[in-house]
Amino acid sequence: MSYQFITSAKLPTRHGEFDIHIFENDAGQEHVMLTVGLSVAEQNTDAAAISSQNAPSLQKDETLVEQPIPLVRIHSECLTGDAFSSLKCDCGPQLNTAMQAIQETGYGAILYLRQEGRGIGLTNKIRAYALQDQGHDTLDANLMLGLPADARIYDMCGPMLAHVGVKAVKLITNNPDKVAYLAENGIEVVERVPLLVGVNDMNAEYLATKRDRMGHLLDKNINTAIHLNK
Repeated sequence: MSYQFITSAKLPTRHGEFDIHIFENDAGQEHVMLTVGLSVAEQNTDAAAISSQNAPSLQKDETLVEQPIPLVRIHSECLTGDAFSSLKCDCGPQLNTAMQAIQETGYGAILYLRQEGRGIGLTNKIRAYALQDQGHDTLDANLMLGLPADARIYDMCGPMLAHVGVKAVKLITNNPDKVAYLAENGIEVVERVPLLVGVNDMNAEYLATKRDRMGHLLDKNINTAIHLNK
């Protein structure tokens, strides 16, 4: 599936101002990228290229300024957590913490992917919540509905990062699948930045399931983190 850039604008938030970029795939599904300190890459590389014969030589007092590695968060849409501040997950605190960290760094991006409920959609997510209310964990609830444990894809991330010329990142994530995807698609992950925020009594088992059954890189003692985050 292909993705194309549609439009962009300034977006002031309580964390600071971002540039918001909208992308769309062949099926009309929209994805969002928020950036700070990143410029849109030159798309016509042939026209922009300067031959070595015509390139100006550097004088002794001139130096090449190396761009810093951007701080990047790949965040899948979570209406209940991001908009309604649900305590069943840690999505809202993760998003806000990442936005604040990128603003403080001054150089980075949030890739906000429209794949609600780990890719199963909002209605199925609430059906899974109902099963969780009966005592099933987040993975088993999906499987009981005949759905995959995690249906997310990340093939839109490459084109989105390419739009701002990013080829290497410091990735804010606990999910090794995201690290692996970027690496397999030519984007170097120079550092994984852990993110454990928003832990509470309502989501401790959810986080433990992600750690123990889904391979997320989380603290072994999540119960201790509950008290640290209250």
